[in-house]
Amino acid sequence: MQLNSLIKNNKKKIRVGRGIGSGRGKTSSRGHKGQKSRSGVAIKSFEGGQMPLYRRLPKRGFKSLNKKDTAILNLSKIQNIIEKSKNNIKETLDIKILKEKKLINKKFLKLKILGTGEIKNKIIISADFASKQALSKIEKAGGKISIVKK
Repeated sequence: MQLNSLIKNNKKKIRVGRGIGSGRGKTSSRGHKGQKSRSGVAIKSFEGGQMPLYRRLPKRGFKSLNKKDTAILNLSKIQNIIEKSKNNIKETLDIKILKEKKLINKKFLKLKILGTGEIKNKIIISADFASKQALSKIEKAGGKISIVKK
């Protein structure tokens, strides 16, 4: 038994434009003249001169120009930065030093400290934002964090 015999719909496809006797000859059910009678014409979202739906609806939202201007550093990342000898960071850490050492991208304008990971060294950090967890962990290690207010 073939798969074709399992299909119930055995209707033949109507072939238009095949002579007067077929019932779909001459204009092939397209009427006379006009844009829709021609081939290769698509009238997408045209509503006959009425104001189209996509123009009737209001615009929504906007793209923020300075959306991603905050660098986010976890305590584990700060610990890695301190441990690497080539970075040569002894006491203080702020966004300017991080940019100079090329540890963060120069496009960042603000610095945020988050509390994931542990910090062992005593360090003074200057940042724009810090989480409560980060503050407590830095102070526990004997360090200090100052929040820059702009």
